[in-house]
This record gives sequence, structure tokens and C-alpha cells, in this order.
Amino acid sequence: MKVGIVGASGYTGQELVRILTRHPKVEIAYATSERFAGSAIDEVFPCFKGVIDLRFSELSIPHITRDADFIFTALPHGQSMDVVAECIKKGKRVVDLSADFRLKDPALYERWYGKHSYPDLLPEAVYGLPELYRGEIKKGQLVANPGCYPTSAILALAPFLEEGLIAPSGIVVDAKSGVSGAGRNPSLSNLFCEVAEGLKAYSVANHRHAPEMEQELNLRSGGPVTILFVPHLIPINRGILSTIYARTTGELSTEQAYDACQRRYGKEPFVRLCSPGTFPSTMGVRGSNCCDLGVMVDDRSGQLIVISAIDNLVKGASGQAVQNMNVMCGFPETMGLAQNPLSP
Repeated sequence: MKVGIVGASGYTGQELVRILTRHPKVEIAYATSERFAGSAIDEVFPCFKGVIDLRFSELSIPHITRDADFIFTALPHGQSMDVVAECIKKGKRVVDLSADFRLKDPALYERWYGKHSYPDLLPEAVYGLPELYRGEIKKGQLVANPGCYPTSAILALAPFLEEGLIAPSGIVVDAKSGVSGAGRNPSLSNLFCEVAEGLKAYSVANHRHAPEMEQELNLRSGGPVTILFVPHLIPINRGILSTIYARTTGELSTEQAYDACQRRYGKEPFVRLCSPGTFPSTMGVRGSNCCDLGVMVDDRSGQLIVISAIDNLVKGASGQAVQNMNVMCGFPETMGLAQNPLSP
């Protein structure tokens, strides 16, 4: 199957190239980049020397819909929707890695991102978290790939909200992300001297991933869920570690919390549970499509603590996008994604 990548020179686009060049059922036929149009991919990214012989192209909807059977869009928020809409009109199946089709309420999208030009497509978009929506993804034409922070939080909380084991209010998500989560375009806040040897919070209780978390967790709970979300930037290249606190609704032990996760994810290929009393780290998932979960109940405070770790560029973005493609196209879900985490 021939695939196209729109926005292939950003971090998520580069990661798509890395994963798809190992996928035995696909060929990258078209890759766009405004900045590097005309340049060979392996000149821009020397890590691909001898791996792919293709040049970046300027975006042309007629060309990409002619040359590619399946399309990934990895453009900034607000820029994907026009491309997606045109590709959908041409009958192509699309995984969009931006936030343009994640939120179902156009007014909510407008509050956090700006005006949406295609609100009629929002109900058709399937939220691309395969562990929760595998059946819908399989039948979908447009899949909205989740955000990195929401992936880490939703997978961590879903088992407990589904079973009513935690209160739907007062949930705290304290998350730390590597610098690649800010994207590849240079900015003052992401320069080496601004980030190295430091740790800082940003968008405190005002991050646009919070409504995405609440939208999906509302569906898991069957009622309103409120999240206090505080993200932090840490001086590593990639990885997200989320420490999540929630009040239990009754007697709950650490072993029972573990069993709830086991019931929900025991057969999932990319969700790995740490044994009770142990917890994940970003190093344990680096370069992989895994989400590692560790749980503990603090008897003294009546709080459930869930710690999740993902690679923000893989399970938090491009790996999950390929996982969605596999489901949509009937390929084995793990195809092209079976690489073990890199350590150290």
C-alpha cells in the first residue's frame, strides 16, 4: 500500500518515516515539507541514508491523492483541516495527527484552537485510541490521532472510571514531557540553555489537552469528569511521565487496582502493567509504542495513584498513528511497531 505523509519533516513526520520504512506492507510514496521541498529525505535526516530514496515535495492535493492510497497529516493545529477535507472528498482514508478533529464540539474547538472550517466532519472522525475504539477505527475513513498527554492520562484512568472505582471529580494529572513535544520549529523557550538542567511548569490548569481528556473520560465514566492538568517541561528529548491522583469511591487495594487494569488491558499488545509496588519510567518505553502503567492505593489518604509512561513521539503520536492505520487496513495491529524500547 502506498502512503503519503503531509508534514514529513517535523518530529512526528520524521518518526512516521522511521516506522513506515520498517513496515512490510507499505511504501512511502509522497512526503511533503514546505521548508525542505526538493531535498532528499536522507540529506535532511542522515539517519535514513540507505533506508529511503525519496525527496520531499511541496504539498499538492492532486498529486498526493493520485500517488497515495492512505494519507497521514502531520501539520500544526489549524492547518490540517483543509488538507484532510480535500483528501476525504477524494475518498482517501486519513489519520490526522493534529488536534483538528479530536474535539466533537466545534464551540469547544474554537475556544482552544480557533474557528473550525469543517464542523460537519467532526462527528465522522473517530478518536484514534485503539485500546478503546478499535471497532470504530476499523470502519472509519477519518481517524483523529489523540494528543500525547491525553493518551497517557486516558489509558491510565479509563479502567477505574469504567468500573466506578474512583470519583469523577478532583482528578489531578501531573505530567512531565520531553522537549520534542513542543515541535521542531525553533523558539526561545526550547533553546538548549533555556531547557537544560531545569524543570518548569507551563499552561498551568490552562492546557488545551485538558478538554480532550475530559471529553473521552466523560464517555468512560458515563457522566462529567473534571481534570486538573498541570504539564511540565523536562530536559530530555522524548518521553512523558504522568502521575495521576484520584479519590477512590470505596475500599480499594493496590492489588484490586492492578486487577482492574489487568481486566481492561490484559490482552492489549501495547499496554504493559508493572507488578504491584513497581512503577514505569520514560526510559522503559523510549522508542517504543508501549504505554507502561503502575498503580498504588494510598490507604491513609484514600487516593489512587496511577503512573503512566509513553514515548510522546511514538505511542503519543506517530506509532499510534501507524497502529490506527493497521487497524483500518486489516493489517496485524503490531506490524511495523514491534521494536523493543531503547535502553539506555
